[in-house]
Amino acid sequence: MHIGRFVFSQIMLHLPLERFHSIVARYNGDKKVHKFTCLDQFYCMAFAQLTYRESLRDIEACLGSQAKKLWHLGIRSPVARNTLANANQVRNWRIYEDLAMELIAIARPLYADDSFGIELQNTVYALDASTIDLCLSVFPWAKFRSTKSAVKLHTLLDLRGNIPSIITISDGKWHEVNWLDNLPIEAGAIYIMDRGYLDFARLRRFTLSGAFFVTRSKTNTKINRILSNTCDKQAGILCDQEVILTREAARKDYPERLRRIKYRDQKTGKVLIFITNNFEFPAQSIAQLYKARWQVELFFKWIKQHLRIKAFYGTSENAVKTQIWIAICVYCLVAIIKKRLDIPQSLYKMLQVISVNCFEKTELACLFDNKNYNLEQNESNNQLDLFN
Repeated sequence: MHIGRFVFSQIMLHLPLERFHSIVARYNGDKKVHKFTCLDQFYCMAFAQLTYRESLRDIEACLGSQAKKLWHLGIRSPVARNTLANANQVRNWRIYEDLAMELIAIARPLYADDSFGIELQNTVYALDASTIDLCLSVFPWAKFRSTKSAVKLHTLLDLRGNIPSIITISDGKWHEVNWLDNLPIEAGAIYIMDRGYLDFARLRRFTLSGAFFVTRSKTNTKINRILSNTCDKQAGILCDQEVILTREAARKDYPERLRRIKYRDQKTGKVLIFITNNFEFPAQSIAQLYKARWQVELFFKWIKQHLRIKAFYGTSENAVKTQIWIAICVYCLVAIIKKRLDIPQSLYKMLQVISVNCFEKTELACLFDNKNYNLEQNESNNQLDLFN
């Protein structure tokens, strides 16, 4: 048996501590702090994410039962519920936002060569937003509608490895199309989005920046066909046209030509109309690209199911954002470990295994060895067969 570090401590070895301390210093996170530092706070919240703790009292009880091991986990002071609650309340959530961006910058190159089912040299992003519902009486600062509160998670997902490139947290009322105003655009990249982002003035920024977009058309989009290209109807391509907008306001926002592709899904029979500024890719590739946008939906579904971002340990805006950003940090850490240690298991299985082994002293590489999942059959077993 490995007699070195605990599993939790081995995971935290992949945390860029030097960068973390510089971020904490930037925001004066540890100013007037004597014992429970920002690093202790991060470790406690990361432990809660990895082991699916339900509340602050749950975190306190579990870590308190392992008090003699806390120092070896990296937690340098006893964990009290009130201390952790106060840290989540007052310490700037931007510390953990910047840490998440650092981890994203580490994770993305590790997945740069991964395939997402379409052989393209371009970087492909899917962008979308997901609403996290909150109780209005408990979270009045995040009022969304007359009966509930909410925050919205905006994500630009790199489809190679499903690593978020940019994440922003806003209130529920902020429409996702406004996010395009501050989105940095990478020349040559492809951005896939649903029709909620169909704003031609904002989409023109992609064209002027040398990037490509693929989105869906709305029913009230007025266009004029300029020419039609040949299309493979057996592959589901009903039409492939070059068009121009006809409404005066829309044409002023986007005076250039666009490409309109009408596609019928051969499995469901559903007809979809795509709008893009890419005139080079085959129409079938445009349809496949939009289909790959579903990965961002799966990303939201995955983190909501397997990370603690729907039930919160605090009720203030700072506490909620702190918890969400630390959840994203944990996601990126596990993704980094998966690549660095060449672990074949999925992120889901990794989290499940880690959740019950945080206090074990097993090497991470051995923890996910396939041999551990196979029960050895003893050839000299004298147990009788019940059904013989």
